[in-house]
Amino acid sequence: MAKQVAVVGGGWAGCTAAVELAQAGHQVTLFEAARILGGRARRISTDRRDLDNGQHIMLGAYAESLRLMRQVGVARDTALLTLPLQMRYAPGNGGMDFVAPRLPAPLHLGLALLRATGLSAEDKMSLARFSSSARWMRWQLNNDCSVAELMERFDQTARLVQLMWRPLCLAALNTPPERASANVFLAVLRDSLGAKRAASDMLLPRADLSALFPEAAAKWLQQRGCTVRAGAKVAGVLRTDAADGAAPADAGGRAWRIDASGAAVGGNWTSYYDAVVLAGSPAATAVLLHQHAETAGLAEQLTAFEHEPITTCYLQYGPAVGLEQPFFALIDDPASQRWGQFVFDRGQLDAAQQGLLAVVISASGSAAAEGQDLLAEAVAVQLAEVFQRPELGRPEWFKVITEKRATYACTPGMQRPANETPLPGLVLAGDYTAGEYPATIEMAVRSGAAAAKSLRSVLGR
Repeated sequence: MAKQVAVVGGGWAGCTAAVELAQAGHQVTLFEAARILGGRARRISTDRRDLDNGQHIMLGAYAESLRLMRQVGVARDTALLTLPLQMRYAPGNGGMDFVAPRLPAPLHLGLALLRATGLSAEDKMSLARFSSSARWMRWQLNNDCSVAELMERFDQTARLVQLMWRPLCLAALNTPPERASANVFLAVLRDSLGAKRAASDMLLPRADLSALFPEAAAKWLQQRGCTVRAGAKVAGVLRTDAADGAAPADAGGRAWRIDASGAAVGGNWTSYYDAVVLAGSPAATAVLLHQHAETAGLAEQLTAFEHEPITTCYLQYGPAVGLEQPFFALIDDPASQRWGQFVFDRGQLDAAQQGLLAVVISASGSAAAEGQDLLAEAVAVQLAEVFQRPELGRPEWFKVITEKRATYACTPGMQRPANETPLPGLVLAGDYTAGEYPATIEMAVRSGAAAAKSLRSVLGR
């Protein structure tokens, strides 16, 4: 018999949990407080145009994300631009050029290293030793430490750290190497550099992040009789068997009551469910967990998370302006007002965005403090200098978007909660839950799938 399940939060984790539960035959209602699905990886409307709240790179190793996208009808070749593993710097940036050929692993990395320009023989030997040692120790440390300490232990050259390991750490963990978990970083490297060649491919979204999966998932759910309520804020997730009184007659024997409000539910609204997946942000989930004595400690754990922002600076030029490749790495130097770490040519991903460049700044607390006008000016000047193209210093308009709580700070030995909670029928889904990966799209999807699976004992198959 189909059970009624509420999924609170319409980000990538929540949409995944909803799809997996619907696939198992249950009736799902998906609640999202915002009007646009996607959570912290979504499309937003600005005074200029619709833009993503952050530019993302996915990996070929993101097997669960690709599986779920395929399941809801998203065509990979249409939705994603596939590029070989690369770290290519703007010509005037004093960086390197590292591109993996399409050969079987590990030959693709060996040849890429051999052909790489901008690295000395010492740098290349340093990278080769690290890769060999990491494979030998199975990409894991017995005792976690910072990424900076990991690089020091394995005698990585200062230039290799600057050009390879630091930008990869910032991009993957959104945490500076001095504070980032080495074991989590190694897990990402294992499933990309240490796996089959296709796993190391870089996947750049052509569609906006909401269309890439969440909106397709919503359509898939609705076609199967499930309900999607975008614009409905859930204020209460309460047990119908609580000690303060008997379950109401209209609960139908279901264990959980959802209290919501918003235009999507016509004001205030209450309904009952057999199980609930909490798939909002750690802060929003903590508020709901505080409603139960049994989960108060879990709520405190989530409240204590330290957060890291990500800033994306969009610069619009004339339609003829573009880069030689879809993206380049940049050497950031905050002391010199060079904040950009990667720049993407959106026109090569979406024909409707010709002339639009997106510059990403991970762990962007200091950059965001500069103010939007000063930051955009500094980024434009940085692009003009490193590409040696004065016109890049004069965009037609700019838009700076900072996701203040984009991820948690992924620090050594960090304790992340399991999907299960002390209350049967109430589970968590989100990129912050226990797992090998950092706060990425893939971790969110994995968590959503795990949350749905953990409800089998309550709901049956």
